[in-house]
Amino acid sequence: MRVLALLFVLTISLSACAKSVWAPDEVIAKSTYSSSDPATLTLVTIINNNSGEGGHSGLVINASQRVVFDPAGNFKSDLAPERNDLVYGMSPRVLRAYYGFHARKAWHVVTQEIEVTPEIAELAFKIARNNGAAGSGFCASSVTSILRQIPGFKHIPHSLSPKRTMRVFAELEGVKTEKIYEYD
Repeated sequence: MRVLALLFVLTISLSACAKSVWAPDEVIAKSTYSSSDPATLTLVTIINNNSGEGGHSGLVINASQRVVFDPAGNFKSDLAPERNDLVYGMSPRVLRAYYGFHARKAWHVVTQEIEVTPEIAELAFKIARNNGAAGSGFCASSVTSILRQIPGFKHIPHSLSPKRTMRVFAELEGVKTEKIYEYD
């Protein structure tokens, strides 16, 4: 019982550690990127090359703008301002930089893209915009929380595990999976 109480307190403590980042409106407006590609949601999972464990989850949303919901992430770019874990300005160059930031000798990136309607993509964008910053260690939890609010994704179980989230997402019909390796 003590262990459960300690875990509960630790969970509450970690969630309180969310760091709010708020880029000004004019910076967001200057950095907006809209892609002509179809509307998509792309689950991004960072996998440890040695252990095979998941280290991070993010969600690329290609709606009226392409953004990355990067809960408790560390990606920073002058070309990609952030508001509470939502990173704007995800042009092809910046998106490659995002993937490259995560893919290195010890880690690789798994992207799982699924085409959705423009309305579903906009709903995901809206939910991510309103989500707020995630506490450290709650990336998969935040991503699954957003997905569970979207028609067609409501069956995805809440999870703290990036790898479990990746496995469940892989079961969706039409998912295109790619792996990105870099060794710098």
